[in-house]
Amino acid sequence: MNRSTTALAEALIAARRNNTTLDATPWTDTLQDATQAYEVQDAIGAVLGWFEAGTVPGCWKSGGGSRTATLTHAPLPSHGVRTSPADFGDLTLHTPGIEAEIALRLGQDVTPAMAATLGQEDAASLIDAMAVSVEIVDSRWQDLAATPALLRLADSQVHGALVIGEWQSYAAVDWASQRCETKVGNSETVVREGTHPLADPAWLLPIWLRHVTRHGQTAPAGTVVTTGSWVGVLPCRRGDQVTAEFAGIGAVRLRV
Repeated sequence: MNRSTTALAEALIAARRNNTTLDATPWTDTLQDATQAYEVQDAIGAVLGWFEAGTVPGCWKSGGGSRTATLTHAPLPSHGVRTSPADFGDLTLHTPGIEAEIALRLGQDVTPAMAATLGQEDAASLIDAMAVSVEIVDSRWQDLAATPALLRLADSQVHGALVIGEWQSYAAVDWASQRCETKVGNSETVVREGTHPLADPAWLLPIWLRHVTRHGQTAPAGTVVTTGSWVGVLPCRRGDQVTAEFAGIGAVRLRV
C-alpha cells in the first residue's frame, strides 16, 4: 500500500478500536480503484486479528445492484457472525440498517484454477446448503450517503454483523417468485417477491470465488457467502427485534 492508503487503513482501524466514526471528506480522493480498497480491507483485518494469515476467511458478503454492476466483496469478522436467534446488543453500532438475504455454503474446496474457469452454469454445483440471513449494515463513516463507494468498500462494504438461520440442502428455487417477509421493530412487515438484484443469488459465485482465490489460496468447503439484499436497507434502532422469513427456505430472528 502507498502512504495514503496506509493512513486510511490506520484511521479506520482507530475508528473501530475507539468506537468512533470518521468524516469522509478528507479521504475522498484517497482510493483510485477497488484494488486499493481491498488492500485497506486486508490491512484492517490483519491488524485487528480477524483472520488467520494465509487462509481464506470463513464468511463473506458479496453482491451488486444488478448483473451489469461491478460486484463487491468483503470478508466478515467471525465475532459478528452468529446463528439465529441472535442478540447483537454487545456490539457498537452507529447507524445500523437491515438487509434480508440468502446465504450460500460451499460444499467442496475451490482452487484458484477451478475459480478461473468457473461459469455461471457450473456454480450451483459447488453449493451444498443455503440459509436465510440478515446483515446488519453499519459504517465507520459519519455521512454514509455522501461517502464515495470506494471508501464504503474499504470499510468492509459497510458491514456491521450477520445472523444466519438453519441450513437447508441447496436445491433449485424459482427465485422470481420467491417471497420474503421482513419485520423491524414495530414497523409494518415489508413483503417482497422475486426482488434479488441479480435474479439468482448463486449468479455471483464465479465472480466472488475469483476474488476469494485471487492471491492463490483455495476456498475451503464450508466457506459461506451472503448474497445481497431483497429489501434494500431497512432502518432500525438499537433494541429492535427483527425477523426475516423466506417462504420454503427458513427464517431468522435477532435483536439489534
